[in-house]
Amino acid sequence: MTLPMSWTEWAQHDGVALAARVQKGELTARELARQAAAAIAKVDPALSGVVEVFEDAIADPGKDGTNLEGPFAGLPFLMKDLGPTMKGRLQEMGSLLMRGNRAASDTFLTSKMRHAGLNLIGRTTTPEFGVCSSADNPAIYVTRNPWNTDYTTCGSSAGSAAMVAAGAVPIAHATDGGGSIRIPAGVNGNIGLKVSRGVFSLAPHLSDLSGLVSIQGCQSRSVRDTAAFVDHCRGPAPGEFMPFWSAAEPYVETIKRDPAPLKIALSHQWGDFRATPHIAAELEKVGRFLEGLGHRVDYALPDLDYRAAFDAQTACYISNFAVVIGNMLAARGLERPPADLVEPVNIRIWEAGRHTSFAERARMQAVFNTTSRSFGAFFEEWDIILTPITALPTPKVGTTEYLTISDNPSVLDWFGNLWRNFAFTPLANLCGMPAISLPLATHQHGLPLGIQAIAKQANDGLLLQLSAQIERAIGGQWNAGRKPGAHVTNARAGS
Repeated sequence: MTLPMSWTEWAQHDGVALAARVQKGELTARELARQAAAAIAKVDPALSGVVEVFEDAIADPGKDGTNLEGPFAGLPFLMKDLGPTMKGRLQEMGSLLMRGNRAASDTFLTSKMRHAGLNLIGRTTTPEFGVCSSADNPAIYVTRNPWNTDYTTCGSSAGSAAMVAAGAVPIAHATDGGGSIRIPAGVNGNIGLKVSRGVFSLAPHLSDLSGLVSIQGCQSRSVRDTAAFVDHCRGPAPGEFMPFWSAAEPYVETIKRDPAPLKIALSHQWGDFRATPHIAAELEKVGRFLEGLGHRVDYALPDLDYRAAFDAQTACYISNFAVVIGNMLAARGLERPPADLVEPVNIRIWEAGRHTSFAERARMQAVFNTTSRSFGAFFEEWDIILTPITALPTPKVGTTEYLTISDNPSVLDWFGNLWRNFAFTPLANLCGMPAISLPLATHQHGLPLGIQAIAKQANDGLLLQLSAQIERAIGGQWNAGRKPGAHVTNARAGS
């Protein structure tokens, strides 16, 4: 099969650039789809990041209502197998229990994506129900890191992160309930923005205010792709019962200007959780780089009860996931999760959370309130908080202590172990703040290390503006210009 571009040329384009070539008549949406399908076939045997490619969407990009005149002009786009549904398509959520689950309709955000011109060409891997840190269960699939396939992609947006990092597609769907956009972006060398609460709609499901923590978004390799995705997919559905933020101008325009000098706080310890000395040193290096761009950088922390905040976050996850699993059981006429179809830790989460009382949720929400107020007070003085994405090195595939196939009998201990590595991401979800992972550092074992920037609610544009300033300063060479071994430009990518 003759493809319209060499793999080097394909990998050099971001999504906005590919869409522009279609709009100029240099390429067609069908040619882009064919190239993306070939890219997936080239890299996925080594990575196992794609559950299914929709052959009909490859053959006919406009088949499912994709607006080929939209700003993304039929750009191939992979959907995480969790969250927004696609009419008539399977959504199996990384679970044996959900095998054969087919969506009856598009969700509101799916329709926004199609209207923007994104051609939804397939599904990517996720841990069961998006709960744990990696899509790593041999009974279903094991998704591997393109930089070194002995290591995990982390998660829960595992397959999307792997496919973007490997150059298969420039941008892909992701979700974030405690870091699930930013963590895999950080360990795979991508850009991952968790927007503020009140940007993307979950309609017709409960809003992200009632869900409290979960956010939609994308993985990308350029700041303008992320900015364009937010610009064209944001906004409320009819009947939202919470306010939605609006921007004074499109983010793709905002990012063309550098921000004014910012006050940036560095932090590599949150409460009981501390980054390794190497990771702390990498954070400090990035801080010095930002000083060179004219920003004021110093060490500072919000004044809050971190232990109480993480306890409340844990209570939120346990009670939320117990309800999710309970609803799935009820729909199938089951009284409890079958041990042969649901992973052990998820069964324990259901057992621990199914009888959560309103009073317990109210106490949890009171901690959310005080925590959010503390961050709000901090952002009266500081513009940005800069942290590492993870506190520890990326785990190898099969490190079960972070997985829902773990035999840990204690749900609280299992979550506590998660926070030891992934301490820096979940509080942004708890408070509804925007946060972005940027591929600016490196672990001791050579894999990418994301650096996270957090801002106050609705300051998503400032994060993107700072990110674009950094991108220009490094000449667009994220990851110091390095590419992973499993990459479309590598002849042995699929070996």
